[in-house]
Amino acid sequence: MLKELNLVIDYIEDHLTDENLSLEVIAEYVGVSDYHFRKIFFYLSGLTLSEYIKNRKLSEASIELLNGEKVTDVALKYGYQSMDGFSRAFKKWCGFLPSEVIKKRVSKSFPKLSFVINVKGGINMEFRIEEKPAFNLVGVSKRVPMQFEGINNEIVKLAESITDKQKEEMHSLQNIEPKEIVNASYEADANFLKEEGDLTHLIGVLTTNNQISDLLEKVPVDAHTWAIFPNEGPFPSTLQETMAKVYSEWLPSSSYEVINAPSFSFTKMDKNKKNYAYSEVWIPVRMK
Repeated sequence: MLKELNLVIDYIEDHLTDENLSLEVIAEYVGVSDYHFRKIFFYLSGLTLSEYIKNRKLSEASIELLNGEKVTDVALKYGYQSMDGFSRAFKKWCGFLPSEVIKKRVSKSFPKLSFVINVKGGINMEFRIEEKPAFNLVGVSKRVPMQFEGINNEIVKLAESITDKQKEEMHSLQNIEPKEIVNASYEADANFLKEEGDLTHLIGVLTTNNQISDLLEKVPVDAHTWAIFPNEGPFPSTLQETMAKVYSEWLPSSSYEVINAPSFSFTKMDKNKKNYAYSEVWIPVRMK
């Protein structure tokens, strides 16, 4: 995966001015599922793939402006159909208008990425692999903003909205492991094509029962292989750190790739320790 990431970086550099440099084309070039690749890229770099491409284009555009190229020529070269669109994007990126870069000779740069192995040594990551038949995720859901750190207030509001009747029905339907209240995430905007915005978050249970009342929503999940990562520590930071390590450390070095299906986790708070919990992260995967 490390080799593939660097090949993609080189491919982007060679095609920054191509009209057909799209996220779909890049996913096809790398030869793995775009869903898997985009998640790995984000967790390793801290940027979405689309953000990286945009930053690299504007950085190269800045160099050409400093070298005296015309703003109109540079804008067209890097795929902007209007001067206004280019000027807005450029100023948002570096704080200067393209004309100011030419006049004042000031700008900023965004260097090409390079992925390397950082050997930290001696840190084990516990996991197990399980095959699970098809089931339904059943519960309450809403669209929430993607958030990778801290408490997501929209998820808190969703949890607070669950009625006693909904809780009672969820409990009665629960018949497949893990028999816990789970937090599931799926349907990220355009399956990460936009790489921004919202995803659907469901709080509920796993069941093989298909008789669901109108009080709850049902999300069918096909039979899959699941990679499961137990973790214990301060909540929610330990859970979020585990999620990050799954995508930035475990998946790139494993023989598995993540698939486009709901992932979920459950958390059991420790009654004797404040903000301390045992959690498990369940990721749907398949062999590469």
